Amino acid sequence: MPLTTTCIGAYPKPDYVPISDWFQIDLADAQYSEQVLNNWSHEKVEEARALLDKATREVISDQIDCGIDVPTDGEVRRENYVHYQCRHFSGFDFDNLTRTVMRNGAYDVDLPTIRGKVSAGDVSTLVRDWEFAEAAAGRPVKITVPGPMTISDTTANVHYADAAVQARDLADALNVQIRALAEAGCRYIQVDEPIFARKPAGALAYGIETLERCFHGVPDDVTRVVHMCCGYPSCLDDHDYPKADQGAYMQIAKAVDGVADQISIEDAHRHNPDALFSQFERSSLIVGFVTIASSRVESVEEIRTRMQDVLKYLPANRVIAGPDCGLGFLGRDLAMRKLKNLSEAARTV
Repeated sequence: MPLTTTCIGAYPKPDYVPISDWFQIDLADAQYSEQVLNNWSHEKVEEARALLDKATREVISDQIDCGIDVPTDGEVRRENYVHYQCRHFSGFDFDNLTRTVMRNGAYDVDLPTIRGKVSAGDVSTLVRDWEFAEAAAGRPVKITVPGPMTISDTTANVHYADAAVQARDLADALNVQIRALAEAGCRYIQVDEPIFARKPAGALAYGIETLERCFHGVPDDVTRVVHMCCGYPSCLDDHDYPKADQGAYMQIAKAVDGVADQISIEDAHRHNPDALFSQFERSSLIVGFVTIASSRVESVEEIRTRMQDVLKYLPANRVIAGPDCGLGFLGRDLAMRKLKNLSEAARTV
């Protein structure tokens, strides 16, 4: 039985895309490119949107050509996958940024700031993104949104005194967006919560409850997905970058099991202990079988062997093959080579 294949979110942007990619720039100097687009002339904006449409078609075509069953839109329209969503919420200030120390002092960055109660705003942009992507693919396309804890960790806040209250308001705003996508016909919706692995105590205290809030009222024919990776490096082939504690998955597995239909975990960068897989009794697992921060291309046989290891603990109908996380660091050539090998292994396992 072949395994279903999917991607997680980001795909390398073509060179002509008129929005800076946060994978390729210093976060401390990041420009909020959509805001720049909004200040352009109508003609220039239309030209930029045409390029983004072209790029969306190309990255979806790449994924399908590589054998991916459920592609994403590649997030090519986003300068930052968190802030792109936040622009469409009330309560965020993108004009007066707050200088913030991130990742235990690793770097300083100017961040959009929550200055009032967060609520849903315009939901049309992401719906349009999905509609265009699915029309281009001719098959279901997965759309991704950042989760409440991850948004909180990647923005500044001067309004909320209680992290759980902030996360609940963010979840309610996200729920409006997610239900709009579902009502438009989107059948794969993924909430990204990598902070679950970095802050498992917070995930258990309120994060998993707010993840559930994100999916309230979503019909049963929508596949609810949550992605929990363990961190990103600052550049390709940075093999010693700090990761979330490997034990974090074990701490939260039982609590998150069943909250989403599919749970995405990384495994290629460092294999999880065998005991983890049996913790999941209800949700299917999207397992990362290729790395996203290494230029080494895993062979088909290597990937297949790891798949066979995982299949000792989970049935094939509850294992989906994917990369560890988004592919933005790899560039198109490496990304396609890895995805082709992933798909070949999944077809022949």
